[in-house]
Amino acid sequence: MTREEDIRQAVETMRKGGVILYPTDTVWGIGCDATNAEAVAKVYQIKQRDDSKALICLVDSDARMQRYVRNVPDVAWQLIDSLQDTNTQPPSPNTCRPTTLILDGAINLAPNLIAEDGSIGIRITNEPFSKELCYRFQKAIVSTSANISGEPAAQNYCDIDQRILDAVDYVCWSRRQEHKPHTPSAIIRLRENGEVTIIRK
Repeated sequence: MTREEDIRQAVETMRKGGVILYPTDTVWGIGCDATNAEAVAKVYQIKQRDDSKALICLVDSDARMQRYVRNVPDVAWQLIDSLQDTNTQPPSPNTCRPTTLILDGAINLAPNLIAEDGSIGIRITNEPFSKELCYRFQKAIVSTSANISGEPAAQNYCDIDQRILDAVDYVCWSRRQEHKPHTPSAIIRLRENGEVTIIRK
């Protein structure tokens, strides 16, 4: 299957409210339309995770990110600029790894995706497959590690639990053959007042 066809099928699945399994700029992810509350609820169910623990979402550009955050603080743009060159997969040993920003004032997203304090975890992906997928879908896509809550994240396709494979509506074909280490993203909390907290290095 070509990457183009794989992306087309994944997009079609999400447009119908389905859940997909796909490779990201970090580990394999469970994804869906980040604006569809029913699809988001399915993701929590598959992960057997409490929905008070907010999920993160992926976007393909800073312009798209602005659609989902009321006021992106200046410090976020500075950070994004510094990460832009390094947010690639696979990162070389001396570069920063993909970084998720937790920002206040989430808008235009499924309510069950947003944390109780109104914040959202969002990451701009530069990995070719997930970037193209976000671009074709034209919306934010949920990205949570493809594992049952509390179990290790699936670094590669071969690590994904059969229960997850059986529960989703579409499994992407791209990058299934990979066998290399992948780690979850770094997480940085940026408040509107410019306060910065590193949650996961």
